[in-house]
Amino acid sequence: MDSSSPKKPFRFKQFDIHQDRCAMKVGTDGVLLGAWAPVDKRPASVLDIGAGTGLIALMLAQRTEAETIDALEIDDEAYEQCVENFEASPWADRLFCYHAGLDEMVEEMEEPYDLIVSNPPFHPEQVDSGSEARNKARQNSSLPVEELLLGVDRLLDPKGIFATIIPYRSEDAIISAALGVNLHLIKATRVKGTPQSPIKRSLLAFSRSEKILVEEELVIELERHVYSEAYITLCRDFYLKM
Repeated sequence: MDSSSPKKPFRFKQFDIHQDRCAMKVGTDGVLLGAWAPVDKRPASVLDIGAGTGLIALMLAQRTEAETIDALEIDDEAYEQCVENFEASPWADRLFCYHAGLDEMVEEMEEPYDLIVSNPPFHPEQVDSGSEARNKARQNSSLPVEELLLGVDRLLDPKGIFATIIPYRSEDAIISAALGVNLHLIKATRVKGTPQSPIKRSLLAFSRSEKILVEEELVIELERHVYSEAYITLCRDFYLKM
């Protein structure tokens, strides 16, 4: 479901994503998090940390009636493109992108957020993609997990939820680090490409208070281009061909 041509906008049912100036293009991880992040408590305020194109914030604008949907993006080109995508959407009056680092956001915060989401950099090793911007977007040296969680701790409402998507291999480390800032895992969905393939991603939701952990497994494809009913149900409000 990734876009094949970055120069053309990626079209969703209710909005378009222009991404030719962003290092990280529209991909399955972002769509999964935007569609999965828990909104049953009807958050009034949302923050997307490391917004990139603005995809996840736009999905949450579609899914919720939150009056405040803020995004945070430090890269110059990505920030400008995120703003353009926000302004072209049906929810421009509810969306705002800050051109700043997480540390600056923490210092200037006025009100905590009900829901914080992040599709964070997830390559702890140095991986050279041939693009400095893409390397920065993909490698956690630009936003270490510890810094991300400390920022979430400062920015999250006492009754709020933090949702993220990470490599499955990093799950235990993230859960342990989250406990260090009193964030408890309340929901985990492990994602597999096919029924036979290993788990690749973990969708995780945390809250300040301990609750009974809800655990699920999500298979994307039953076979090539044949999507599972669960994946279709999750994403059908967004993808044009679902």
